[in-house]
Amino acid sequence: MAVINYKTLNTSTDVVSSRTILHEAIPLTGTIISGTYGVFPNEANIKNFSHGMFQSVYDYPYLSSSANQIFDITIGYSADSPLSGAASSGSNTGLQVSRKINMYNQMSHVLLGITGSSSDIRKFETDLSLDNSNPMKECVFLDFSRLLTKDQIKKGTFSLSLGTGSWKDVGSGGPGEGGTYRTLTDANASQAGGTSNTLGGDYGVLVDSSSVGMGVVFYEAGIVCLHTGAFLSSMSGTCVSDYYKTPELSNLTIDAAFQSSSISGNCDAVRHRIMNLSFNNSVEINSTIYFCRLPTNLFNYSANPTYLSASQIRVKTLATDDPVAYIT
Repeated sequence: MAVINYKTLNTSTDVVSSRTILHEAIPLTGTIISGTYGVFPNEANIKNFSHGMFQSVYDYPYLSSSANQIFDITIGYSADSPLSGAASSGSNTGLQVSRKINMYNQMSHVLLGITGSSSDIRKFETDLSLDNSNPMKECVFLDFSRLLTKDQIKKGTFSLSLGTGSWKDVGSGGPGEGGTYRTLTDANASQAGGTSNTLGGDYGVLVDSSSVGMGVVFYEAGIVCLHTGAFLSSMSGTCVSDYYKTPELSNLTIDAAFQSSSISGNCDAVRHRIMNLSFNNSVEINSTIYFCRLPTNLFNYSANPTYLSASQIRVKTLATDDPVAYIT
């Protein structure tokens, strides 16, 4: 009868764990986000919901089985923002005020957590300090799908170009084409630093060409928070009179749009002004490799006791057995 020998794996030399990070470039042009699949703002790849809390953008008409959801857009402001009415007369006369406040609070709660003995809602800030020194009380949120971000957005690769000119001129001249735009990047962030960590994971500041903070990007969560200042046409704080234009409301500044227009309407305005968006995602692959080593002094013709029987090569014990091959 054949003798069965087992070779025990040495866990210190025969088992190796490895970690590999892969990156994929994700470019999104403004034409996909606005204007490709129909007439703005009723494109077939844009899905609005009856609850009116956010808007979803797809890479193809969303009723198609080939469509992939790429990101959601929503807006919100803090309860003490002047746009909520709390800082002036105390009367909330805007549209969907409670929902806009709830969206801001939800994003803050998930990404920043609460603070103080009263469990206060934190304010988003245009820096990494979270000391309420540079608060963003009115924000646009872009929530990217896992299909795009995978495990996380790679630090130092995010770029977003926004049109800041007149409503009718947006899209007629992109970066390098003479248009009025602002490009935001996380140029100060890298794997080595330039980020901070909070409840929502690592985040970095989005800055313009003058290194002025205009928003933040949460890498693991795949969420971008933009201050309304990113859409202003100049650093002095002025905004074009027709930031958003609808048949019902005519020309609106960005503050007026946040107050008087619905969340879905504001999402349309943001989509219309996104000219280019790109980043690299990251995928972490963890592998365990087992090395099955076959040294010559254990597995060969002369030393393997199961290979021979009566000085003859053993292929079968019985004629009805399947043939057996041995390592040599």
